[in-house]
Amino acid sequence: MTDITYDPDADAAYVTLSGAAVKDSAEVSPGLVLDYDVEGRVVGIELLDAHARLAPGAWSRAPRPTPPRKAHAAE
Repeated sequence: MTDITYDPDADAAYVTLSGAAVKDSAEVSPGLVLDYDVEGRVVGIELLDAHARLAPGAWSRAPRPTPPRKAHAAE
């Protein structure tokens, strides 16, 4: 399940790698944020300032994102 969304207001592209809930996020390099599940696996990738960092392509016409599902303590 790989999906790409783009938020033009934030100029941020997001790649969903899994349907698992997001427990933690970390900016691993300037403008690159990884989302992790409860087991520490990467479930999503966010790229900020997308127009400056990505080559032109269909990503800029991708649908707007829906908020990621957050993990609860019981998960």
